[in-house]
Amino acid sequence: MTGLGVATACLIFLPGLLVLLAWIDFKRRPIPNALNATIALIGAFRAAALGGLPAVVETVLQAMIVAAAVWLLRWLYFVIRRQQGLGLGDVKLLTASTFWVGMVGIPLQLLSASLSALAVVATLHAAGYSVTRKSAVPFGPFLAFGLLVTLAAQESRWLV
Repeated sequence: MTGLGVATACLIFLPGLLVLLAWIDFKRRPIPNALNATIALIGAFRAAALGGLPAVVETVLQAMIVAAAVWLLRWLYFVIRRQQGLGLGDVKLLTASTFWVGMVGIPLQLLSASLSALAVVATLHAAGYSVTRKSAVPFGPFLAFGLLVTLAAQESRWLV
């Protein structure tokens, strides 16, 4: 199988893993570490198939930077608000996402996830559900959606 064939095979598995992740986060929380690790590992296989060892090393370094940055933001939010705003599973999912879209894709993933979450919360509010700033909304499903949006944008060459 060629590198492109391996990369394509990896892409085939991702949506199913993300649907499973979204369902788990929505129904029971937290996102299992094994699921985030699987998403990262398959992303690393894809990076290796497309760019060899240098691409994997670069992706690992980028994932470490994303993990540190998102964990720091999570910690700062807690220091300021005295409550958690983002679960560790979400931090790990963003880290795993880096294996798929690189650091350059994380802002679009976060934007897509945030806008889709806001749309759902606004729809729930309009439908009469009580939604406040204290309401807990699982963010994993929205991050999964954002990853697919970002990957589609990159694959279509809309975002490099």
